[in-house]
Amino acid sequence: MKTLSFIFLILLINFNAIFAQTDKPNVIVIFTDDQGSIDLNCYGAKDLKTPHLDQLASEGVRFTQFYAGSSVCSPSRATLLTGKTNLKAGLQGNVPIPEYQKEKGKAGLPTEQITMAEMLKANGYYTALVGKWHLGHSPEQLPNGQGFDYFFGHERGCIDNYSHFFYWKGPNKHDLHRNNEEVYYPGQNFGDLMVKEMKEIIANKKNDPFFIYWAFNAPHYPYQGTVEWFDYYKDLPSPRREYAAFVSSMDEQIGLVLDELKKQGLYDNTIVIFQSDQGHSTEERAFWGGGNSGPYRGCKFTFFEGGIRVPAIIRYPGVVPANEVRKQMVSGMDWFPTVAELTNSPVLDESIEGKSLMPVIENAISSSQHKVLHWQVGTYDDTKSQWAVRKGDWKLLANAKDPKSKKKLKKEDTLYLVNLKMDVSEESNLAAQYPEKVEELKKLHDEWLKNVVEEHKK
Repeated sequence: MKTLSFIFLILLINFNAIFAQTDKPNVIVIFTDDQGSIDLNCYGAKDLKTPHLDQLASEGVRFTQFYAGSSVCSPSRATLLTGKTNLKAGLQGNVPIPEYQKEKGKAGLPTEQITMAEMLKANGYYTALVGKWHLGHSPEQLPNGQGFDYFFGHERGCIDNYSHFFYWKGPNKHDLHRNNEEVYYPGQNFGDLMVKEMKEIIANKKNDPFFIYWAFNAPHYPYQGTVEWFDYYKDLPSPRREYAAFVSSMDEQIGLVLDELKKQGLYDNTIVIFQSDQGHSTEERAFWGGGNSGPYRGCKFTFFEGGIRVPAIIRYPGVVPANEVRKQMVSGMDWFPTVAELTNSPVLDESIEGKSLMPVIENAISSSQHKVLHWQVGTYDDTKSQWAVRKGDWKLLANAKDPKSKKKLKKEDTLYLVNLKMDVSEESNLAAQYPEKVEELKKLHDEWLKNVVEEHKK
């Protein structure tokens, strides 16, 4: 009789464990840095090797009209973590390093914003950030003050992957931290250190629901792929070779973490989300390029498609269909409510602008959850800042930048209208031909900006 009772107890415990695990799936958000619009095999790259991210796409849903929240690092991250446009989240542009901040605590993500980590933490999740922060430097604005139980990585925008120093706008400063403590691993590859941290979190928290925001610093400059990948791409010209080696090194590191999920029996009960934060860099420190936007005009820092149309994937077996593509217009701010729905987490801020992607994920012919998308970066003053609005196939850009293009923008291109169905490369400005469409889209922008500014002043 005791044996039967014991067997029943074991079955009950196992059932409860399975139920608890299914009730709260783990969440890993992989956010890469400066990865070009088509720089995965599954997005059309013919000269790259990215088997692990391609595997995620084959096991989940891949988006072809996915838009980053901005064309530069900090605002795009604010959009991901708050479910809002960066202006509504209170972050106008890239966060400057502390030495150049006029008012401490003013330049980062405002602490009153509710982050994805805070939402999931309130629902019983262990929350961790591994990688790049770049959302503020005062104690309350650092990861541990914004909902993360654990942080390992760098606070500033980029680091050398071996010395872990930030070099690019003095003073030269070591920038590697575990929570609020500076830690030193000179000579060790930062990607390898991140993999070690990811594995330890997964193994140690395998019995608890966890959320890990894996904010890669790759393929952001400096391009520092492994020797093996440099050798593999020996026939590619520079700077594509350096960029490709870094992308494939990153993909390999992602594969190691996916293997750890399998080892711990968590692979099928973990939502894995992947997105690039914006288009590829053409900055001097990136050797003026390396990435590929394919048919799209632009790169990092622009609101042309190559600056904001990015690769994005979600995988969650049994809930998200496998090996499917979605063509609807969606945004990085949509991950917040999507994760909330999938984890049954209450959205604690009703002012979010993102929409759950589940209707689109579940139905290939479902309409986009957004009729209109907005972008603005720099300041709340749209006469000085770059902004864009898209409705349907029409898109209006203002004060546009395009450091990559040989075709220079002129004074009459201050308002730049395109129809993406007719001209996905955005080569022709249709503003003079369709003044009524310019007026319509500008009115939408004006109304949105007015509401955002009024809310920001509260």
